[in-house]
Amino acid sequence: MTALIFAAAALAPATATAQTAPASLESDKWQFTATLYGYLPDLKATLNSSRASADVDIPFHDLLDHLKMGFMGAFDAHNGRWGMFTDVLYMDLGGGNTQVRNFSIDNTPATTSTDRSLDLKAWVWTAAGEYRVVSEPKWTVDLLAGARMLYLKAKIDYTITAPLGRTQGNTQASGTLWDGIVGVKGRYAFGDNREWFVPFYLDVGTGETKLTWQGSAGIGYSFRWGDVFATWRYLDWNGKSGKTVENLTLNGPMLGAEFHW
Repeated sequence: MTALIFAAAALAPATATAQTAPASLESDKWQFTATLYGYLPDLKATLNSSRASADVDIPFHDLLDHLKMGFMGAFDAHNGRWGMFTDVLYMDLGGGNTQVRNFSIDNTPATTSTDRSLDLKAWVWTAAGEYRVVSEPKWTVDLLAGARMLYLKAKIDYTITAPLGRTQGNTQASGTLWDGIVGVKGRYAFGDNREWFVPFYLDVGTGETKLTWQGSAGIGYSFRWGDVFATWRYLDWNGKSGKTVENLTLNGPMLGAEFHW
């Protein structure tokens, strides 16, 4: 199928930047972080259905025009060296385009047009356990192991109008991918009162994809109530042939706020 161009919010785990402040290693003291964020990446994907495949190219600057509904949030909990995080993301996107071609038949002008619309719903859920290997005023570093789930449901409607008539149809695809992941996340604090910090995250995994990985880094600032941050994130699924999601890449900036208690 001809490549489609739409705009969307592509969501990936917020925990790539959701770092709690340096935690005490007292085993009886829980510390929590809730994160709200916005992710505006370029999205490139190859999707397969029983009828056809489609290449989707979604530039981040068209995001708000096609985002119908979305939610991005994460939660992190630590008790001593042990902890866990979870991230749930939902998006509902819609968009379309029209292609017109003019030509002539026996010197008689003629026109064909193709109208396409895409409805895309997606869930991304990440959950993992953590073990803190470094807990210092300037540094926190956690090792993590868990799973990432990607669910996509796409419907493409098309109408082809030609001099001899009109053809309408649609193609649908849906699927769920589960992958185990391992990685590291943390933050480095600096400044007179260590109010500035650099969050970082890296994971890699496999399962129902050949390989999936994620990396991010950026800058943040701490307040009494929590933190604000800006990062750049790259997230990639290298799928297996025949899967609904054959390949998916997200690449772009993310802004968010963290609340600690």
